[in-house]
Amino acid sequence: MIKDDNQSLTSNEEQNDTQNPPDADNLWQLDESALAAKYATDPENGLSTAEAAERLQHNGRNELETKRTSRFVQFIKQFNNSIIYILAAAAVLTFFMHHYSDSIVIGLVIIANAIIGYVQERQAGNALERIREMLISKNFVIRDGKKLEIDARELVVGDLVNLEAGDAVPADMRLISADNFNVQESVLTGETNPVEKQEEPITETTPALADRKNMVYASTAVTSGSAVGIVTATAEDTEIGHIQQSVSDVKQTTTPLMRNLNSLGVGLSIAIVVAAVLLFLLGMVMDTYSLPTLLIAVITMVVGSMPEGLPASTSVVLAMGTRQMTKKNVIVKSLPAVETLGAVDIVNTDKTGTLTKNEMTVTKVVTPEHTFDVTGVGYDDNGGVNFDGHLKLNGNKVDWHQDNAMEWLVKIAGQTTDAELHFENNRWELTGEPTDGVTTLYRKMTGHDPEVEEVDSLPFDSAFRFSARLADLDGQRLLMVKGSPATVLRLTDQANQTAYWDDAMDDLTADGLRVVALAYQEVDDDVTTIDAQAIGGLHLAGLVGIIDPPREEAATAIAELRQAGVQVKMITGDHPDTAMAIANKLNLAANVKAITGPEIDAMDDQQLQAHIDDYNVFARATPNNKLRIVRAQQANNHVVSMTGDGVNDAPALKQADIGVAMGIKGTEVAKESADMVLADDDFADIVAAVREGRHVFDNIRKTIRFLLPTSFAEGLVVIISILMGHELPLYPTQLLWINMVSALTIQFAFIFEPPEAGIMARGPRNVKSGLLSKLDYFEIGYVSFLISGLGIFAYDYLTALGLPNVVGSTMSLNIIIFGKIFYLFNLRNDHPVISKYFFQNKMAFYIIGILILLQLGIIYLPFMQSVFHTTSINFWYGWGIPIICGIVVLIVTEVGKFIRFRWMGKDGVID
Repeated sequence: MIKDDNQSLTSNEEQNDTQNPPDADNLWQLDESALAAKYATDPENGLSTAEAAERLQHNGRNELETKRTSRFVQFIKQFNNSIIYILAAAAVLTFFMHHYSDSIVIGLVIIANAIIGYVQERQAGNALERIREMLISKNFVIRDGKKLEIDARELVVGDLVNLEAGDAVPADMRLISADNFNVQESVLTGETNPVEKQEEPITETTPALADRKNMVYASTAVTSGSAVGIVTATAEDTEIGHIQQSVSDVKQTTTPLMRNLNSLGVGLSIAIVVAAVLLFLLGMVMDTYSLPTLLIAVITMVVGSMPEGLPASTSVVLAMGTRQMTKKNVIVKSLPAVETLGAVDIVNTDKTGTLTKNEMTVTKVVTPEHTFDVTGVGYDDNGGVNFDGHLKLNGNKVDWHQDNAMEWLVKIAGQTTDAELHFENNRWELTGEPTDGVTTLYRKMTGHDPEVEEVDSLPFDSAFRFSARLADLDGQRLLMVKGSPATVLRLTDQANQTAYWDDAMDDLTADGLRVVALAYQEVDDDVTTIDAQAIGGLHLAGLVGIIDPPREEAATAIAELRQAGVQVKMITGDHPDTAMAIANKLNLAANVKAITGPEIDAMDDQQLQAHIDDYNVFARATPNNKLRIVRAQQANNHVVSMTGDGVNDAPALKQADIGVAMGIKGTEVAKESADMVLADDDFADIVAAVREGRHVFDNIRKTIRFLLPTSFAEGLVVIISILMGHELPLYPTQLLWINMVSALTIQFAFIFEPPEAGIMARGPRNVKSGLLSKLDYFEIGYVSFLISGLGIFAYDYLTALGLPNVVGSTMSLNIIIFGKIFYLFNLRNDHPVISKYFFQNKMAFYIIGILILLQLGIIYLPFMQSVFHTTSINFWYGWGIPIICGIVVLIVTEVGKFIRFRWMGKDGVID
């Protein structure tokens, strides 16, 4: 039955490129004898068995090798970073202080981080393994004049390989014969249209790879016809081998959040250690304490000040974000990736199937008298016909039956294809080639499938560039033709109107449409076969313009991302005119500007970096182009997301700060290389991911703003006491208790904070500015002094009244805890504490309730009193004064919040 070749029906769109091979041997220019001489092979009988064995021995097997690191070494490497060193030192320190619970918790955090890093690295290795497996197949080879089926891994350069429909191309080859031969190259290019191949030499010196129609490449698939080719490259020298090398060479970058956390952790650790050394020296000079007591006091200060709960809190916030994203059909493969997408300011995406529906349908019709718009999106059978607005008829809906040519055109669209529409998975799907979407015109107009009484059919052939069908319709025998406009026009009676049709084709192609001509002719009833050479004098019904329509949800998502300050950029193998047309329909940017792969190839890295931000559409892009685009954007300090689904996307997915793969149509290689997978292939999910990423960052930042001042307050209690020569109000075990109950309870309250209003209205955060602003550091300083000062003051007040030191310590312990509780309410959101948002996070109240129960235990349970140096205390000393101190903390910080937002403005943007 009729299957149209996509390329033959295209007047403006070429097929896609992949990267140029490193050595430009101009194989496409050589004829058969030159090729045979170059590869020392016989174009009839192929290589001899002995020669093939010698070449295999010399060059190796046709398979992709990967450098393998032992799993043990991969795991040990995860401990080689600064944050792990700091945590390890804290674990050792707490162990020798006999704070075994702290030591165990920190050790578990170290191991968890190592496991996460190990899994990420193994996933990257799996991507390489997936590519390697793509060359494993069996193919027919001619050796010694005999046709043999051998393992593709045994192929060598110079082998003569026979290819048929359904075969996987096992190596890069130059074709020496091709019969109606088409190859699906989407695995390399990302585009779905099969490419028509030929055997004749190409005269161009350096054609783009997609224009090398006499070459085929490893890992692609034969869709129709047959061919014979000479193997020109195997294994790592193939195009797929180059991609594998690119994936291998790309170093996975540390996420912005982890870079910020590492920097913060190193800075805090250095500051705490320096403070400890200075305090120890000062204590020696002042001679307030004995040396052992001073040493314990300094170690207590270090343990109290170190926010060792920060990594655990961050991991839990990220894990919660991961869980939320899973509910929204977004699978996050590494915890930091959740936040990274919230920081991106560029989202690179492919076109076909992501921004578009991958449903080629008719949107324009030109008849000899009128131009029509066809309504309805994609393969949906709802639609109609409007006059084109260019005719200034106000887009009025018309009865298509009133135009005789339009009526014929609809009939031909239904009669000249065997493609069928069927409803599956809650959507209409088409069986057939993408350009068989012309048949949807019939269904949109009539509401039902056509009935075809076929007499004879002529499949598409590149020699004459059209297909034809002989059929009985409405009591007439008709010859109906569908094909390339230039070809079909020559077979019609429209020779005197070529200017009209040329203008129409120009208008359609300017809109990025693929153009198909439909014509017909009445024939005698005794005609039973189609003679392609005898066709002529056809009546041209008209031209149809077909396009892969944009996804409605993609247009909405792009609008939301632009509002959030995120640029969306299209990277496609398509022709720039088509890409520009889709970009404009999607409102990709206020000023859509395109650049092509060959133009990118002409630039060096510095030139590309200088000009990369000028463009938002990258057309005819190769895998190497995609990788260079991402690197150039990153060099300009952008946080870059890359969305893709093909093997050709794998290097760029891995290079990007956050790689996003499609879960349904995405290849395993793409999914293994990515950090995130859209389970339902819905581009709109990226908006939800950006929102959740920003939400996660806000909660992590709140957690840090909470942990640092409350941790520093514990250390300051020790520092101030030493400087004032007073007895320490808190025991080391009490500081350990504060850290432990905080780690188990209150610091996790921020996990459940809902996103702030207007979270998508602000721009992406500046990852260079770190996690905290100058105002944050100022707030951390005064809150630390406030809480520690209240604790010391209350302790001195009670002991001055003659109460035992243990009573003062117990009350100071409760003051630190209640200072944390009330500070939590201040930090939860940017609104005043008494507002409609007070009860928004109900989990915070449950967590505070658990914390208070634990405090009751440490104060009133005898066995805990002996361990933590506490005592039973009356309500006023034990609870009244701590609550008052907590209210003081809340009032002061609320005043600070008010001044801060009056200074910064209502938007709350951090300086």
